[in-house]
Amino acid sequence: PVFAGMNGSAIENFSCVIYNIFLMNCTWQAGRHAPADTQYFLYWQKSRDEEEMECEHYIKDENCRNMGCIFQNVSIGTEKAYFLVNGSSKDSPIQFYDEYTDLYKIEKLMPPSNITVNCDEIKNDCIIQWQRPQISHSNKDMCFKYEINIKYK
Repeated sequence: PVFAGMNGSAIENFSCVIYNIFLMNCTWQAGRHAPADTQYFLYWQKSRDEEEMECEHYIKDENCRNMGCIFQNVSIGTEKAYFLVNGSSKDSPIQFYDEYTDLYKIEKLMPPSNITVNCDEIKNDCIIQWQRPQISHSNKDMCFKYEINIKYK
């Protein structure tokens, strides 16, 4: 049997967020029992049809250990994306971590743009208009709910 690596050597607290429409930031923490020289590597696959890609822009800690990744030009597909983080160490094999994620669930939406307010004092009403925020995925006009807080001064 293949030796899967030391227990507690896989990364912990893996999370990703998509922001500013096409950037994705993933972070993790080193496994509690990972040797000090462990280096981690992140691979991801947007869908089964696309090839696996390694991170190009790692975020490093003070010991030059990879602790995150920034991806550019990310677009959200309909399938779950696959993430895999494996590690290497001179001392012992390192367990890998993997997960499938719906990318639309981790997108942090931009605020609406071009907000205008036109008030008519005579009619005592206001018209507020805005443009829908840009988003990374394709179901562009579905599911937007807006909340307006109006404070009178």
